[in-house]
Amino acid sequence: MTEERQVLAVLDEVYAAWAANDADAFVAPYAEAATATLPGAYLPDREAIRATMASVFAGELKGTKAVHEVQNVRFVGADAALVFSKGAVVPSGAAEPDPASRSLETWVLSRWDGAWRVEAFHNCAA
Repeated sequence: MTEERQVLAVLDEVYAAWAANDADAFVAPYAEAATATLPGAYLPDREAIRATMASVFAGELKGTKAVHEVQNVRFVGADAALVFSKGAVVPSGAAEPDPASRSLETWVLSRWDGAWRVEAFHNCAA
């Protein structure tokens, strides 16, 4: 598997967990000190990300799935990668994303002991 495919497999894991509305699986590939910056919110660590996702999966995002379109993968040295993507949320029972949910996303990943982990995630309205 190429380095790029290994990095993208981490995102595939995150999005599969979203589709299952599983907050624990969602954060499994996140580093302990991972951060997330979302419109109106800064989540300072993996537990805060997990708790937030558990809450929204039980509430407004219940039954949804997220979709993404990778724009670019850039490696910064041998053990760090940046992924730039476009994302959106598909409402429960819908076939297409809600246009109001479209976002631009930046992922920062690092490799530790041979495994890629999410270190930071940021999104903003597209």
